[in-house]
Amino acid sequence: MKLRKTLLILMSSYMTSISAQKKLPVSEAISLALENNYGIKIITNNQKIAKNNASILNSGYLPTVSSSSGATLNRDNIEAEFTNGTSTNLNGAKSSRYNATLNINYTLFDGMGRYYNYKRLKEEYQLSELQARETIENTIAQLYTVYYNVAQVSENVVSLEKTLAISKERITRAKYRFDYGQGTMLDILNAQVDINNDSINLINAKQQLTNTKRDLTVVLGNVISQDFTVDTSIRFELNINKNDLINKMKSNNVNLLQLDKNIMINEFIIKANKSGYLPSIGLTGSYGWNQSNNNAASFVSVLTNTGLSGGINLSWNLFDGGNTVTRVKNAKIDLENRELEKKSMIIDMERNFYNAWDDYQNKLAIYRVQENNIITSKNNFNRTQEKFKLGQVSSIEFRQAQLNLINAELSRNQAKYTAKISELNVLQLSGELLNVQF
Repeated sequence: MKLRKTLLILMSSYMTSISAQKKLPVSEAISLALENNYGIKIITNNQKIAKNNASILNSGYLPTVSSSSGATLNRDNIEAEFTNGTSTNLNGAKSSRYNATLNINYTLFDGMGRYYNYKRLKEEYQLSELQARETIENTIAQLYTVYYNVAQVSENVVSLEKTLAISKERITRAKYRFDYGQGTMLDILNAQVDINNDSINLINAKQQLTNTKRDLTVVLGNVISQDFTVDTSIRFELNINKNDLINKMKSNNVNLLQLDKNIMINEFIIKANKSGYLPSIGLTGSYGWNQSNNNAASFVSVLTNTGLSGGINLSWNLFDGGNTVTRVKNAKIDLENRELEKKSMIIDMERNFYNAWDDYQNKLAIYRVQENNIITSKNNFNRTQEKFKLGQVSSIEFRQAQLNLINAELSRNQAKYTAKISELNVLQLSGELLNVQF
């Protein structure tokens, strides 16, 4: 009796919260994840860093400008003897010097090193965009999984609530039959045991629903409370073509695109390293101002000069101990490894796609079978229920029909959402996940 009261309180609070809960469509969940997920925020910041690195300010194409200045103060004791035979002694003679210089340096040619480094930085920025896309795809795939997990458990709760209501109706009927001498206490006790089991299953399912909702709010960045319901309707992309998806996978899979970018980056690294074989040519220029305030022992009291200077320099590292040769060789080996990785990745991707496609087709077929099984189980339960009311079947047979129905509903719910997640896995492998419309 205490368990029944507890269950009634839980059911009442649950139904009250459901009436006030807001429905969270999957499209809105995706928008919240894109805006608030911390993984997406971090990769977006990394993308900004890559963009800054690829700007003209980090290219080496701009000149460098520097300035310097200084001041020197002297206080000396001097004994001076001049060429005309005169001499003088100065104690504490003061003198000072001041200077200021503006320097400009510009590299005209560095063996094409900065050109290929700039190209590499541009490719690295595009690589960061692909890395951001990969993070978004993985986050959205995680969101779908957790969202549909919430949807599955939500439908399980509804099914278990119906089962508990039927069990309550059964114990009421058993009590009436006992009161009128048409039943036994054993029927009441069996019904009470089944109510207890159904209550425990419902309580566990509600706890599971709370946990899965909490998982979903974490993916969304904890920007919403758990007072929401999810959409349990599913639409399968039945018009997708296997061969079409394979072609899209080879041209649009984000992991393969990243590897292509890394191959291009390695090619630019090789060319940039080869710049060490060539000379570098640069321009220098400066503007200077100098002033000297001399002591009385000097022939010139104040000397000031200003002027411009410019020049061109050429440097050529004829032999650097083999460092350039080593860097070029290693870069070529890295490029070869990237190309081997691409060939291996294509083989793995094709295998993963075929496995995912077959898994999707199997799970979709299982879902359809489970849908038909629901119809059979409902018909069987309805007929058994009518016969149970007429006293033509035992409570054990009725309970078995009830268990068959709830098991069929739970299996259908699982098949429904696992089939959808399998479909999304196929779309992610083909690079089409972000193109799904809900």
